[in-house]
Amino acid sequence: MVDIHNDLLIKDSLQKNGFYNIEINPSLDLFEEINKIKKEKNAIILAHYYQEPDIQDIADFIGDSLGLSQKAVNTNADIIVFAGVHFMAETAKILNPNKKVLLPDLKAGCSLSDSAPPVLFKLFKEKYPNHLIITYINCSAEIKAMSDIICTSSNAKQIVESLPINQPIIFAPDKNLGAYINKVTGRNMLLWNGSCMVHEIFSLEKIIKLKIRHPEAKLIAHPECEESILAITDYIGSTTGLLKYSQQNPSKIFIVATETGILHQMQKLSPNKTFIPAPPNNSCACNNCPYMKLNTLEKLYITMKYENPEIILKEDIRIAAKKSIDKMLEISASLGL
Repeated sequence: MVDIHNDLLIKDSLQKNGFYNIEINPSLDLFEEINKIKKEKNAIILAHYYQEPDIQDIADFIGDSLGLSQKAVNTNADIIVFAGVHFMAETAKILNPNKKVLLPDLKAGCSLSDSAPPVLFKLFKEKYPNHLIITYINCSAEIKAMSDIICTSSNAKQIVESLPINQPIIFAPDKNLGAYINKVTGRNMLLWNGSCMVHEIFSLEKIIKLKIRHPEAKLIAHPECEESILAITDYIGSTTGLLKYSQQNPSKIFIVATETGILHQMQKLSPNKTFIPAPPNNSCACNNCPYMKLNTLEKLYITMKYENPEIILKEDIRIAAKKSIDKMLEISASLGL
């Protein structure tokens, strides 16, 4: 049981302050309690691949940004519990205005999303009125509302290629993903200067040394990585793409240049293979997103029990943002993605 004095007081604190530290009896079986609440409230748990293993294991659906967006559209649950970061939960709310969308910790933000402040992006956009705005899904609802088409790392190339070659494009907020798409499509999109802290700190020197020690290993990387890393990789792909490649490729050892949460699924699906996290240029042995790791099993339980923190959006922002997401889903469906 949760050790509290007053449920109403706790709910009020959650409403005002986001996640509130509530002491949980350590003997409580959180997996059992979460599954019980899930059935009672007709809730679904969506989790990103970068979440901690316990959350991945209890989730109803695990995926990357595109897969989670598609699942959010199709769910019949009354409550969507999004184990990810803020922009992901916002996307679920944009697509499900009549459902309650919960995020275990409101502080679970995103350095890439934060790199595109809406006020500054609006001024940037106004300088190029003839440009179409393609925005990576890792951005706030306000940025999505200013965009024409949303994309993910798994469909960005195909979405860009579906547009006329002479169409001027602004790509935001990730400059590394945008540069990679420019390279593989031959386009010259104008890039917003944003990036992901996790994918920017990989050490080229350390990775090269790791490859020398493991010459049989395949280096696989997310396209949010810097160009110097992508230039030496064996495979570049979205989170789901990396997972599939690690399953299908006959190699027995992989160096993985993305957030380390994905290694849990890689190891589960390929137990006889070895997965090494690509080293960053700091003293840590691996690369974790501090925002993704703010969510815990305890917070997930408390969020579901008290149905807070809840994602609330202004309706005009939600409607405008939905148009750009709908365009992405429409193009993805037409291309069979």
